[in-house]
Amino acid sequence: MDVNWKITADDLESIAIGAGILGTGGGGNPYLGKLRMREHLRAGRTATVIAPADVRDAARVVSVFNMGAPTVGYERLPQGEEELRALRALEAHLGKPIDAIIPGEIGGSNSVVPLVVSAQTGMPVIDADGMGRAFPELQMDVFAINGIAPTPLALANHKGKTEILREERDPRAVERMARQWAVENGARASVAGFVMSGAEMKRWAIPHMLTLAKRVGDAVLSARHNHADAADAILAVTGGRRLFAGKIVDVERRTAAGFARGEARMASADGARCRIAFQNENLIAWQDAANGQRALLAVVPDLICVIDAETGEPVTTELLRYGLRVLVLGLPAPAQLRTPRALEFVGPRAFGYAVEYQSL
Repeated sequence: MDVNWKITADDLESIAIGAGILGTGGGGNPYLGKLRMREHLRAGRTATVIAPADVRDAARVVSVFNMGAPTVGYERLPQGEEELRALRALEAHLGKPIDAIIPGEIGGSNSVVPLVVSAQTGMPVIDADGMGRAFPELQMDVFAINGIAPTPLALANHKGKTEILREERDPRAVERMARQWAVENGARASVAGFVMSGAEMKRWAIPHMLTLAKRVGDAVLSARHNHADAADAILAVTGGRRLFAGKIVDVERRTAAGFARGEARMASADGARCRIAFQNENLIAWQDAANGQRALLAVVPDLICVIDAETGEPVTTELLRYGLRVLVLGLPAPAQLRTPRALEFVGPRAFGYAVEYQSL
């Protein structure tokens, strides 16, 4: 599907819901991202989304996103121009203009942030991303996996401070440096980096992810309007399957080293229990049956998505709470994340889990 469009209020509503679901619990609160973009729409500004195929091979493309613990973004509202300042700082460093921006990930507010920057600058947003979901660390995207250098990389915080990381090409080292800067500057940083050509973007990016987010959101809204099952509507668009249904009975959550880490525990009416471990995003899910047997339900990079059982709204990791009735869905990861090379970066062992990846 190659479609270019101007974002409308209806598009924004659907993208926020769909990106919240595809973000597997992370990427920042989608509601807050929606509020930011809605103000630009009310002021008469909009964002232009273009198909990857319509980007010139020689175009200069930059990835824009936020990094840090989602809990911080939920507790402290952004100033509103952090991502724009990061982009302008990178342009000033390069001495050349940026032609187009691409979401760093499809997840929560990080899917809407590039739309905000587009509304502020007039730059088009490419209908693609680097993850096909959300991941907690900078090097966990297809650009880093396939050798695109993250630097030069610009960082900005809510107080107007900016920083340029210049020479380091190892994406894991850049992740550590950027994460430390974020922790020291309010536990959150807006980022512009991964400067690439249009040809490189088309070779590696996961295409049409904003379109997919919109389709997922449209499906949820349609199901809600027609009093249909939202989970069935989501799975009809994405594939995958239901993993668990029940009530959240316990949440352990802490903010440490720039991440929200923890575990959510759920119980079903028949006595089965489910545990989901997360690091900003949901990473691994197990089920403990009433007879004591344990089974692995799903593991990263496949998508483990928690939605409200009644409304189909995404439940991000900072919003998990006791008593909430939820459905857990497992969606298959994009093929680009399931290669042996990619699994070194985004498979379960990259997060310290001594299990082998088992595809949904």
